[in-house]
Amino acid sequence: MAAHPNRRLLIQRAAATVGAMSFAPQLLAQSTPVRIGYSMSRTGPWTGGAQVSQEPNYLLWAEQQNAAGGLDVKGVRRKIELISSDDRSDMETVVRTYEKLMGSDKVDLVLPPWGSNANFAVAPLANRLGYPFLAPTALSRRLAEMKLPYFFLLLQQPKPMCDALVEMFKANGVKTVAVVYVDDLFGLENYSALKVALQGTGISLVQDTSYPGGVKDLSPTLRSIKDKNPDAFVGFTYPPDTILASRQAKEIGFNPKFFYASVGTAFPLYKNVMTPAGAEGVLGMGSWNSKTSPGAKAYFDAHVASQKKEPDRWASGACWAGLEILTNACKQVGLDRKAIRDYVANTTHKTIIGDIKFNGSENVGTPGTVGQWQNGEFEVVWPQKLATAKLNPNKPVWK
Repeated sequence: MAAHPNRRLLIQRAAATVGAMSFAPQLLAQSTPVRIGYSMSRTGPWTGGAQVSQEPNYLLWAEQQNAAGGLDVKGVRRKIELISSDDRSDMETVVRTYEKLMGSDKVDLVLPPWGSNANFAVAPLANRLGYPFLAPTALSRRLAEMKLPYFFLLLQQPKPMCDALVEMFKANGVKTVAVVYVDDLFGLENYSALKVALQGTGISLVQDTSYPGGVKDLSPTLRSIKDKNPDAFVGFTYPPDTILASRQAKEIGFNPKFFYASVGTAFPLYKNVMTPAGAEGVLGMGSWNSKTSPGAKAYFDAHVASQKKEPDRWASGACWAGLEILTNACKQVGLDRKAIRDYVANTTHKTIIGDIKFNGSENVGTPGTVGQWQNGEFEVVWPQKLATAKLNPNKPVWK
């Protein structure tokens, strides 16, 4: 039976399409964007961190890649199409979003959400579906212990960070420490790592107090610590708590020689809120600034020009390093997610913050570090081999 004219036309068109695919795959590929999905906190309590350390870097990366003609996928430039939504700082929304992106939407790649807890919730799903996850804001030993082959932690984990902090204390004669920590995965793991690091050092822990997330008043705890007059204060805190503890320490006149807080201290927001003079001498988790490398300087300048604000001096550097790794992986092996995983796992990566290499999920190439505000810049002050400035071992009085 003769084919219907319309059917014959369809067959001819299909054959022409197959022919085009056979003879010009590169041309066809160039017209197809690389679809990359993620959820991000644009509202809710995680927003402060997410909109400093993470999403601005995703946007800058896509902007730069597309300006260059697109992401290099094994020699073929393809535009990046970001598919993103607000997770409202809600864990269930984060999980549902990634289920859709990886399950029904089947995007080419995904970028991680913000924070340890959200990554803890999504990492097993990404691993099961075979999506490489280069997490720039997850800080948890438990995540590494899950041994998920597709999951990679870019930040230095609690043990190296607390080891570096305690080494710095020892080298500068600290004898007593007080600590406060948020009562969640991040706070508990860092507190435990600090206690282990202090063992055998001769440094006494004179007070350790946990607090709930969303705390509004830390002054009773700070007054109690002030009465014990420790050499050093350590806070395993999130950005709002970091600023709260700093403001209330200033209000009650608690000014130890070493005042260390964690998430948020390296944010430009901290300097803006406390003023440069008020932030002077405050220590925190941080690992880079524009003096760290020529690449770091170029990234810093591009971030300011594109996003109209400075990146933070901790996780933003790790986030950009992760995007550098992903860029190189696509260039080398294309979009085969298993091949990307293998490339990430088995390569020593040159990045703006130095060499990164993974043992399982953990970045073991970047040592633990300590930063300090000095003259309006968050300087790396420990270890000395990575320092961009010399440590000031006597915090000035709050201003």
